[in-house]
Amino acid sequence: MSTRKIRVAVVGGTGYTGVELLRLLLAHPQVELTAITSRAEAGQRVVDLFPNLRGRTALRFAAPDVALLADSDLVFFATPNGTAMKMAAELLSRQTRIIDLAADFRLRDAALWQQWYGIEHACPELLSEAVYGLPEVNRVQIRNAALVANPGCYPTAVQLGLLPLLSSGTVDFSSLIADSKSGVSGAGRKAEVGFLLSEASENMKAYAVAGHRHLPEIQQGLTAATGHKVGLTFVPHLTPMIRGIHATLYARLTGEPGNLQAMYAEYYRNEPFVDVLEEGAHPETRSVRGANVCRIAVHRPQQGDTVVVLSVIDNLVKGAAGQAVQNMNIMFQFDETLGISQTALLP
Repeated sequence: MSTRKIRVAVVGGTGYTGVELLRLLLAHPQVELTAITSRAEAGQRVVDLFPNLRGRTALRFAAPDVALLADSDLVFFATPNGTAMKMAAELLSRQTRIIDLAADFRLRDAALWQQWYGIEHACPELLSEAVYGLPEVNRVQIRNAALVANPGCYPTAVQLGLLPLLSSGTVDFSSLIADSKSGVSGAGRKAEVGFLLSEASENMKAYAVAGHRHLPEIQQGLTAATGHKVGLTFVPHLTPMIRGIHATLYARLTGEPGNLQAMYAEYYRNEPFVDVLEEGAHPETRSVRGANVCRIAVHRPQQGDTVVVLSVIDNLVKGAAGQAVQNMNIMFQFDETLGISQTALLP
């Protein structure tokens, strides 16, 4: 395990994912945070925008500049989709490694990316070089990667929930269902009527039923991990909570899977951030709040031909910033749990 400190910069540190990333990095013993950028907040003290970081950093927001960022060993992009791809090639040419928390490098097909994200990709030649940063699947590739695409929050919960079952080869790959709920922070830190307290509180709604941009990411990940093309119905919902994702996943059995509980426990036996709960359990989003962990339970109602998997994560931690730090730890040969082994918050 490496013990040297690395120099780290964060681009776009003003959103919920950004401040969660800063919280984790400022407590990480092997990280020296060198720069936090924001065009809109350039010159302002970071602690004036995020008072929870008082006493942790004296940095001010700086305008994003490649020369400034290239002085770091690693740059995190906690930016809107379409930002990292404009700076990635130059940073990589200067031997600076990148973890992108947005979607710029998650899809390997540039045309598919344009279809779902609505803009032309600025550096399609890098898509084949980027490593998809789901450690439970791509740990070896992440270790040597120069460019890591941090997975989306819904894709993390859904893939981790389904992977053991799909790997068993005893389900219908064409008829998977992911019924997923997210807290409001998943929409980002922005002023929008639908996310006001009086609009989102005491209310729950589905959205993007016709097609959500995380759908091709989930399908690509499951196909790459299992070798099977998957058909998935993915329906996200907005729920009146700040943090958390709850994914209820359905698959139809085509064969006898054996002991599902034992299968899941064995599949994730050596994974530090996946917790397979006891048989009959029902994981709650509050059990993962602030923690870099996915809790999973697997059910087979009435011993019928449908398997139901329950998967919960904190969308800002295992679904974003925590998983990004987990990827960083792997890339720089730190203990994988370093800086992200916090216990979840209750209440």
